[in-house]
Amino acid sequence: MEYANILFSVSGGVARLTLNRPDKLNSFTGAMHAEVRDALDRVAAEGARVLIITGAGRGFCAGQDLADRAVAPGAARPDLGESIEKNYGPMIRKLRALPLPVIAAVNGVAAGAGANIALACDLVVAARSATFVQAFCRLGLVPDSGGTWTLPRLVGNARALGMTLLGDKLTAEQAAGWGLIWQCVDDEQLSPTVEALAERLAIAPTLGLARTKAAIYASWERSLGEQIDAERDLQRELGASQDYAEGVAAFLAKRTPRFVGR
Repeated sequence: MEYANILFSVSGGVARLTLNRPDKLNSFTGAMHAEVRDALDRVAAEGARVLIITGAGRGFCAGQDLADRAVAPGAARPDLGESIEKNYGPMIRKLRALPLPVIAAVNGVAAGAGANIALACDLVVAARSATFVQAFCRLGLVPDSGGTWTLPRLVGNARALGMTLLGDKLTAEQAAGWGLIWQCVDDEQLSPTVEALAERLAIAPTLGLARTKAAIYASWERSLGEQIDAERDLQRELGASQDYAEGVAAFLAKRTPRFVGR
């Protein structure tokens, strides 16, 4: 697929996906969704061991492009549930299921679905000037793209309700202080910070990171006993991996490990 709305590349084990509609604050259209789906399908297949998602220009993503849903007077209104079923739902599920770390580099406003797409990533690093806005209440809608599930788990019910019922801007500094994101950095440090994280993760034991990611997300729906059993099964699998053998050998030899992700 040729991309007109995103940029995508894989180099040195790092996949980079840039939402590329800067004149529209990288808001989503149907065509952009199709391109993102295609790119996410390519990430693991092309040997990436970490994915960076960011936005071109002065914003990360303003959510849905409402002009893409405009209809003529008297015409049937679009089925918004169908958009979740076809576009946003599969994208969030895919991000969470990718067997590698996903970093969101939030370089400006992240609003509506754009905010919740960022929060679906494993590590969120935001520029100090970035903001997060749950803008759905201004349109009479419910937060989507996993927002009603993710927000209360990250910041608790009180803050989740304040964010979603009022729709006020949350600064990157506040988001970091609340535990909503991993890190807030000065604007000029966003790119170098994210690149350093990606390089570090690209040479890490990818299989172990993938299983860690999956285990933490699954823990929210398990009892302690069930999670301990899951940890046992994962350690059994990982204990037979090449990366574990290499990690032990490197530790004993006092050298840098060379992980292959298997």
